[in-house]
Amino acid sequence: MKFLLVRALLCSSLLSLAGCNDGSGDPRAQVGVNPTLPDIQQYLLPPIHIARIVGWKKDEAPTVAQGLQAKAFATGLQHPRSLYVLANGDVLVVESKAPKGAPIKRPKEIVMGFVESWATSGGDTGASNRITLLRDSNGDGVPETQSVFLDHLNSPFGVALVGNDLYVANTDAIVRYPYTEGDTKITAPGTVLTPLPGGPIDHHWTKSLVASPDGSKLYAGVGSNSNITENGMEAEHNRAAILEVDRASGRWRVFASGLRNPNGLTFEPQTGALWTVVNERDELGPDLVPDYMTSVKDGGFYGWPYSYYGQHVDPRVEPQRPDLVAKAIVPDYALSSHVAPLGLAFNT
Repeated sequence: MKFLLVRALLCSSLLSLAGCNDGSGDPRAQVGVNPTLPDIQQYLLPPIHIARIVGWKKDEAPTVAQGLQAKAFATGLQHPRSLYVLANGDVLVVESKAPKGAPIKRPKEIVMGFVESWATSGGDTGASNRITLLRDSNGDGVPETQSVFLDHLNSPFGVALVGNDLYVANTDAIVRYPYTEGDTKITAPGTVLTPLPGGPIDHHWTKSLVASPDGSKLYAGVGSNSNITENGMEAEHNRAAILEVDRASGRWRVFASGLRNPNGLTFEPQTGALWTVVNERDELGPDLVPDYMTSVKDGGFYGWPYSYYGQHVDPRVEPQRPDLVAKAIVPDYALSSHVAPLGLAFNT
């Protein structure tokens, strides 16, 4: 079984003032089952390297292996965040803008917002918070249909289809819509299956979503409300976790915790294990902490905020919890620091 990891928004952790790798270490040493973990470095003003926004020129395309071809499948999208392929081959593109959060009060947050303005393309030039459908009936790589499939959503991200029920994970709730194969638009009002931790802070607002292989459960990834609890532990209630939701009743429980920002939830087809990629904390140095992908154990605790990569204690958190640190599970595979992976898929 091979992993196909989709990495997006490289170096997005600079938005938390950590900066991307500044050349002080070899990023390759942090990829694999035994990553190099250097000593903690803390700065009054952390080093910051801003990624230059380039974009694609006309007819420009990525370089791919011989015999393969890459070209634009769709353009004109507004903040495309995630993709979901339906059983008939239709591609759903989730276009989403961040929700309005609580007013910025602390000096650090003001600086973060200023840095973010350098690193993002901005430009709200059209509608978003919707799902667009792309249909390529003849398989030539050019969709004959590009249309709005579902509109007026609340910062959506995750999508899952079970039977004739389409679930959308908005930033504050999982909503169910009726769907029939071949539909090009949903106009029926959605029904809230269960609320999700949302505002007013809503620091990590994207909510990943996947259905269990038997369709009885949904799993939602809920990121932390801070880098390292600077908004208080009460703001982290039921966050930094993967929630398991009963599809019939909407009742839910915390399936696993200590996962700072879990994304790309998926089930490994042979073992049936749930996997995720996790965006780790910032401000401990350019080579800490490695983002990672890992299988997720029921009831497992993965360290955040008290420790990272097992029992490596984060000294910034007060009070410390040595009892939880002792239980922290070491992730399966490191992906290097500050790479901000968003997706994970299995190539069978």
